[in-house]
Amino acid sequence: MKTVIVTGGAGFIGSNFIFHMMKAHPDYRIVCIDKLTYAGNLSTLRSVMDQENFRFVRMDICDREGVDKLFAEEKPDIVVNFAAESHVDRSIENPGVFLQTNVIGTATLMDASRKYGVARYHQVSTDEVYGDLPLDRPDLFFTEETPIHTSSPYSASKAGADLLVMAYHRTYGLPVTISRCSNNYGPYHFPEKLIPLMIANCLNDKPLPVYGKGLNVRDWLYVEDHCKAIDLILHRGRVGEVYNIGGHNEMRNIDIVKLICRELGKPESLITYVADRKGHDMRYAIDPSKIHGELGWLPETKFEDGIRKTIQWYLENRSWWEEIISGEYQNYYARMYGNR
Repeated sequence: MKTVIVTGGAGFIGSNFIFHMMKAHPDYRIVCIDKLTYAGNLSTLRSVMDQENFRFVRMDICDREGVDKLFAEEKPDIVVNFAAESHVDRSIENPGVFLQTNVIGTATLMDASRKYGVARYHQVSTDEVYGDLPLDRPDLFFTEETPIHTSSPYSASKAGADLLVMAYHRTYGLPVTISRCSNNYGPYHFPEKLIPLMIANCLNDKPLPVYGKGLNVRDWLYVEDHCKAIDLILHRGRVGEVYNIGGHNEMRNIDIVKLICRELGKPESLITYVADRKGHDMRYAIDPSKIHGELGWLPETKFEDGIRKTIQWYLENRSWWEEIISGEYQNYYARMYGNR
């Protein structure tokens, strides 16, 4: 039985990854670490909390003593680090928190991984470390060789963590891999991000705040496809390598918002254009040729199918996101959008 520590497992992608791993590898022991900040929701893990091969530990990955103690107890074979502050707007508001969690927390995990002989440390990164691409060059894509060129404190903190991961590999021989993924969507997505925010506001007949003119382009990937890609990298990926994971689903923000309005039978008059984000990247697009060529991975879910499944999930699980937006998030929401 292999033991896998998953950090940030009560968040959006981390929880979906736990569900995938417990189904794909029922003989593995999964240990979830999560600080349960505003974006971590323990109720997301309700379906696995009582399973014998699952353990949840509430912990900050920056807690060096706590992390060391847990690694000594569990002696993990694999560590997958999803734990991160991840919202660009919040990073502009408070950069220091992002540096602490995303850089210092990563170092803490890798030090424990070195000490206890972890066989694979995997860092979950983002395509945002590459900066952005021009809208008038649809032929350009991010590859693993694209230079890092960050635009926000968030992406800079993730890039810093990536550089640190590769430095630990070169300096200490830590067996690492890194994945850089395009925008994810799907079940359990925290309702501050574009797609769940628009779904929730549509259902409540509230304004749909769209930055600028909504022309920013993102490459969207259904979260289950992302989880399958990481699983492949863990078991078959080459140590010391970076793998880009992309969906080949480029969409303008405004087109996604209009699509959600159509699917829910809501008027486009709900759309409200707000002042653009500082340093807002225009276009992300990933070339996933490397992971396809080496590991045979391709996204399985077309955007049209994935967005409908996502909307249906939010319709069927209103209590999950209504509990979230009735709390601290409302204060943040008012702070971010109230004066725009």
